[in-house]
Amino acid sequence: MRLILLGAPGAGKGTQAEMLTELLNIPIISTGNMFRKHVSEGTELGIKAKAYMDEGKLVPDELTIEIVKDRITKDDCKKGIIFDGFPRTIAQAQALDQLLLDLNMPLDKVLNVEVPDSDIVERMAGRMVCPKCGTPYHKKFKVEKAQGYCDYCQTKLVQRDDDKEETVIKRLNIYHQQTQPLIDYYKAKGILIEIDGLGSVVEISDRVKKALGVE
Repeated sequence: MRLILLGAPGAGKGTQAEMLTELLNIPIISTGNMFRKHVSEGTELGIKAKAYMDEGKLVPDELTIEIVKDRITKDDCKKGIIFDGFPRTIAQAQALDQLLLDLNMPLDKVLNVEVPDSDIVERMAGRMVCPKCGTPYHKKFKVEKAQGYCDYCQTKLVQRDDDKEETVIKRLNIYHQQTQPLIDYYKAKGILIEIDGLGSVVEISDRVKKALGVE
């Protein structure tokens, strides 16, 4: 089974990808992880990618597709693939379609984990963390005993920049601008499945498994 998982930051897409990879015994394909692996190993593709990354530029689609091709032709991808965080644009989606067609590995389904922005903001903007021991807290879901201080080491809690409300809202706006065309693209192909992302991890996982017809 070859899948793409779409979902806004904080929608729980990564958790569902991890559960699916265990259930189906197929790998998660993340372009970020692949870039880092090629760069760390000093491969030809990695050297090319690093040149762009060092300048703060996006790795071009052509090179990204080459790195994806290198990964999905490995033996562990024969049974299936879960794409997480790729494609991000229509151009990438079209290039991926062509690559998979050339390899006779067509996509089966695209899952879009839907969570209202207000819920994502509540989830992410409520996060706090202990800078000393790393224990996570949440203003609503996991409240510390002494307000503002870690239960274990009494260090003052902090909020990561990525979790600040204005940052979360900005990231969501960018996500929607990038992803709505992808949702429409895969919907037109008849392979998009909308997954209600509200509820417990197990409830959402059950919806995903039902949508895919797996147990």
